[in-house]
Amino acid sequence: MRIYLVGGAVRDKLLARPVTDHDHVVVGARPEDMLEQGYRPVGKDFPVFLHPKTNEEYALARTERKMGHGYHGFAFHADPSVTLEEDLARRDLTINAMAEAEDGHLVDPFNGARDLEQRLLRHVSPAFAEDPVRLLRVARFAARFAPLGFTVAPDTMALMQQMVRDGEVDHLVPERVWQETRKALGEAQPSAFLRVLRDSGALAVLFPEVDALYGVPQRAEFHPEVDTGVHVEMVLDMAARIAPGNDIVGFCALTHDLGKALTPVDALPRHIGHEHAGVAPLQRLVARLRVPTEHATLAELVCREHLNVHRAFELKPSTVLRLLTSLDALRRPERLSLFLAACEADKRGRLGHQDDAYPQAGYLQRARDAAAAVRSEPFVAQGLQGPAIGDAMTVARVAAIASLRPDAN
Repeated sequence: MRIYLVGGAVRDKLLARPVTDHDHVVVGARPEDMLEQGYRPVGKDFPVFLHPKTNEEYALARTERKMGHGYHGFAFHADPSVTLEEDLARRDLTINAMAEAEDGHLVDPFNGARDLEQRLLRHVSPAFAEDPVRLLRVARFAARFAPLGFTVAPDTMALMQQMVRDGEVDHLVPERVWQETRKALGEAQPSAFLRVLRDSGALAVLFPEVDALYGVPQRAEFHPEVDTGVHVEMVLDMAARIAPGNDIVGFCALTHDLGKALTPVDALPRHIGHEHAGVAPLQRLVARLRVPTEHATLAELVCREHLNVHRAFELKPSTVLRLLTSLDALRRPERLSLFLAACEADKRGRLGHQDDAYPQAGYLQRARDAAAAVRSEPFVAQGLQGPAIGDAMTVARVAAIASLRPDAN
């Protein structure tokens, strides 16, 4: 039995990045050998075990063979005769196909260390094309490592484009698309996820609502970047800067302007009513990918209300209260914070405006606090009952918001 540290742990050690997950491959062992040493089995499709003390994953070396379409269309073979190199050969990218022996020796049969130095995301073998999830993973790794200068190797991009033409991407199940997308939205540069998918042709298949935004012009005085697709990329990266790692804010950023793809050509570059027009395509995307309710709900609120937030200082106090109520912000202040982060990302995700102030967020936070400070007890003490209490609280909350100085930021 020989044990090797593999995959992301080796890659991140070589990149001098924090290592969070330690995965291991065990060569020359049977499941019975693992059980005898106290390892706990957890794998359903192939033998994976948890270490009895560290709970880290230890998988028996295995090979795989494509049997059908999609992520589950594989047969796995694991026994003591499978070599480390055979196990590494089934992995997606060369930078993920390295292993470290217990004595620290690097096993690198596919030149992953070289590709790390050259900042390339390169496939290990032509078998890459057998699993369409790998296309999404490359796009996700691009989002993670783009700040370090990583790009997709030309031959890998060509292979991904062929996968799209062959229809492999059509067999991706919604859960895997969302799983990889959600991870990408929490990475440092989510725009790279979109660019890789678009360059490969997969964006039009998986996210046609987003793909349709590219080439749609906006008014240059408000959007110096002009192209709506480019704007969405900038908003995604700004969201990652404002709310690092938060995929809910990232999803709101991704979908906030879907209505602009529906603007009649003769109305361009203006987009009157795009915030309401965007709700329907957003709902279709959410249903198709089975997006979690919290992501979907907040994204719809951002889509519908982001222009109102931008002009918050112009809104009547009663309108501000209605906005806060629609967010359930008086009971859930954390939701308001996420909502405002997405709106701020939209405002600052524009060419030349990355460092603009966004005082609207502070004003609406203070308005929320002022409204939430109004309690029912004084009105009950006055003898009010039933709906009259709620009406009186609404009047008091509007007055509390009106007493704020919007310019005192």
